[in-house]
Amino acid sequence: MTEQGERQRAAPRFTRAFRQKFAELIAWRRDVRRFTGAPLDEARLDRLLELAMHAPSVGNSQPWRFVDVRTPALRQAIIAEFERCNAEALAAYDGERAGCYAQLKLAGLREAPVHLAVFSEENPQAGHGLGRATMPETVHYSTLMAVHTLWLAARAEGLGVGWVSILDPARVKAALDVPASWRFIAYLCIGEPCEEHLDPELVRHGWQAPLPIEVVVHRR
Repeated sequence: MTEQGERQRAAPRFTRAFRQKFAELIAWRRDVRRFTGAPLDEARLDRLLELAMHAPSVGNSQPWRFVDVRTPALRQAIIAEFERCNAEALAAYDGERAGCYAQLKLAGLREAPVHLAVFSEENPQAGHGLGRATMPETVHYSTLMAVHTLWLAARAEGLGVGWVSILDPARVKAALDVPASWRFIAYLCIGEPCEEHLDPELVRHGWQAPLPIEVVVHRR
């Protein structure tokens, strides 16, 4: 049998039970801000990164670049930058909305055992430009797919992921001293969650209710 035939023969058939479990996985994927602080075995993180490598990418360009931030001084620099940006964000609200914002826990930077900065190579050699001439931003969309793949993989392992977006991209790049051609995409906290709940944190604490499907699905 040829290699192509072997791949076709071995293609899995996903059962209804599997699809139900997959739906549960998606429903229970949370943006986690509350971590136990328990150390994360390096092999588990490696498994997540290996799975993220299977994310789809435009032209198979694989533009994602991951930085495992371990140095205490660098972590502290990121925490300080978050606190600076968070104070500015709070100042942009007033009244009840400001009060609600001030009560939210928006990052688990101090508790999470893993800090993972995610960047996208602006012009990766891999893929030879396929699919990017008309929509070059698909390089960054591809990196976002890797983030989401990692997020689901972490949930399947019983781990939590929190996306810290209240950061200045230029300052993060400078702090981590990455190549100029890398674009900052995400700063992720990863670890054991200290609580489990089906409703998203921002719904639970009154910031924003889920939108009904009629608002986001349009047919022409």
